[in-house]
Amino acid sequence: MLTTIVLSFLAGVWGGNGVPHLVRGITHRRYPSALGSGPVPNLVAGWFALSTTPLWLVSSPAGQHPVAAWVAGALGVLAIGLFHAGPGAFGRPDGDTTGDTTARTPGDAA
Repeated sequence: MLTTIVLSFLAGVWGGNGVPHLVRGITHRRYPSALGSGPVPNLVAGWFALSTTPLWLVSSPAGQHPVAAWVAGALGVLAIGLFHAGPGAFGRPDGDTTGDTTARTPGDAA
């Protein structure tokens, strides 16, 4: 059961982390990521995270403990969501209280 909990939690973190990157990529907004801050690297990072999330689940015995797997996955999504809503991976720029750490790119609406 511990394997189910750990892998399901990691699946939640992995998939939950992919969502903001995918959204920023498809809306052509900059967002810090390991692959770069531009829209294309974010789209690729988000797509990769979301398309590989099921691998975490199929590698665990989630079917044997479905409630534990669901709770652990939900807590993983919550954890990464709180992380992104709070300090984020790269912190906040000085004086920024809005949480918007992105720079405007040409073509963004004002």
